[in-house]
Amino acid sequence: KVLRERTGGGGGAVKDTWLGFGPETLSIPPTFELPVSSLSQYGGHAAIHVRYDPKSTAILYKPSSGEFNNEPAPGDNVAYLQIGVSQYRISQMVKNGGNVLDAYGWVNVVSPAGLPIRAIVGVSPDPIMFLAVTCADVKKSEEFYAKLGFVRQEYPYCRLNQGQGQFEPPQPDKSVYVAPSANSMGILLLKNEKRGRSKTVAPNPVLRSLNVVFAPPEGGDDGDSDNTPSLDPQVMDPSSIPISFISQDYFETEIKTTAIQSS
Repeated sequence: KVLRERTGGGGGAVKDTWLGFGPETLSIPPTFELPVSSLSQYGGHAAIHVRYDPKSTAILYKPSSGEFNNEPAPGDNVAYLQIGVSQYRISQMVKNGGNVLDAYGWVNVVSPAGLPIRAIVGVSPDPIMFLAVTCADVKKSEEFYAKLGFVRQEYPYCRLNQGQGQFEPPQPDKSVYVAPSANSMGILLLKNEKRGRSKTVAPNPVLRSLNVVFAPPEGGDDGDSDNTPSLDPQVMDPSSIPISFISQDYFETEIKTTAIQSS
């Protein structure tokens, strides 16, 4: 669902929309009550930030013409964004411009914006489970993310049989799952299966950045000298995944000013 919206950038034409399955705030919402409230009402959910700029001339992804979109995702460093949901409708994915690659037990689909997504019917504390990255070098990628506080965690599943049935795949061979904590959205580092000498990966330009919210040390610099973080990525991982950092204080303030007011 739409969690937040903001308009006014780029002379009023740019629109920012945040999509997710629950509150992003890092604190527990006052309306949450155990064991009555569902996990979807707990804080700390990940979100997808969609930025629309009608004046932009850069074509990042162009769906194919015709009745159905069959255009693959651009680049290959983003393998897929995995989500675990209670249900999904393939017909609606197709109707809204998605390219369904396969749907045998779970569905792999390219969104109308060009982001590869894997959807599994199941239950997860946060349905946005992890971003799977095709790595130029898994070891170097793990070392890179370790410096950001992402460490090895148990691979997450959203079904009770944990990848042993026909409706959820097991953890990919030789992959490494890292996250800031066992309950956070994480990164799945996948081995590049390309054969031959060239094992480089091509970046998917649709992914502007992976945004990491951080808490600055007491008395330290939050990185936002004018209280507004840069939209430009600050670092790039070894597989060309751009990463931006947003301070916790700015993040919480932004949530309050852009949140959709419930009726």
